Amino acid sequence: MSRSHNPSSGKSTSHVNSKQAQIQNFTKLPISLREHLRADCEQCVGLCCTALAFSASADFNMDKPAGQPCHHLQEDYRCGIHNELRNKGFRGCTVYDCFGAGQQIARYTFDGKSWRQQETAQKMFEVFPIMLHLHELIWYLEQLVTMDAAAAYHTAASELSRELLSLTYLDPAKLLKLNRGELHMRVNVLLTEGSEQVRSEARRLYLTADKQPRNYERGVDLIGKNLRAANMVGTNLRGAYLIAADLRKADLRGADLIGADLRDADIRDTNLSETLFLTQSQINAAIGSESTILPDVLLRPAHWQVK
Repeated sequence: MSRSHNPSSGKSTSHVNSKQAQIQNFTKLPISLREHLRADCEQCVGLCCTALAFSASADFNMDKPAGQPCHHLQEDYRCGIHNELRNKGFRGCTVYDCFGAGQQIARYTFDGKSWRQQETAQKMFEVFPIMLHLHELIWYLEQLVTMDAAAAYHTAASELSRELLSLTYLDPAKLLKLNRGELHMRVNVLLTEGSEQVRSEARRLYLTADKQPRNYERGVDLIGKNLRAANMVGTNLRGAYLIAADLRKADLRGADLIGADLRDADIRDTNLSETLFLTQSQINAAIGSESTILPDVLLRPAHWQVK
């Protein structure tokens, strides 16, 4: 999970002095998905390498309890095997993405403090999944705002996104009291209705009456299926199990992939630029190539280039 870390070990005076100005700017200006909601491990303290638990599997070659630092995490919060994670049996680390929650906690919630300070550790670990959830919800809302066919939902999505963003600057005690279930439901209503609008428009634009895609139920099991060049325009693939599925050249324009499991899904030669609600971790988990076309807000994983 760790990339390369280089945070300050304590509170930065200049950082603290500018904190209120940063918060004010962030809550007034449009969010940059590339910056605020993308993991920046240089500004974190190895939270994912410490707060989270590992279970020995194909993704991790050892067990690690929550709250205990990975033995590859160094004193400067850098990963000692960063360039060899996949070869060393830590594929899960190269897939994980925190949506920028780690640096938000390190820089703002705890003012540059580290979990190595005993009085901070437990609360920092408890806040981490809450911040991750908030950032993920904001990610989806901000994507909805970019979809022209969902214009009717842009104002509501933007307002809710700003509300959630303001919550990410609460102190630890207030973050721990948030009703995440209620926030999740409010976001889900907008995402569901917006998705239906966008998918309907995609089908109208790209399909004819005699060329309609198959309907899938939420959470459909498509593990290992041959879906190469399949017509999946405007399909609802929310929560779909697409593990090791062959999606090469599948037509996924307007397809909703929120929560879909893309582990080892073959998306070489696939155009994903018009899919809905893709995340970096989904892309990191899939098998892609230089010919895979990604949405502008996502990065091409370095391990895709490894033969």
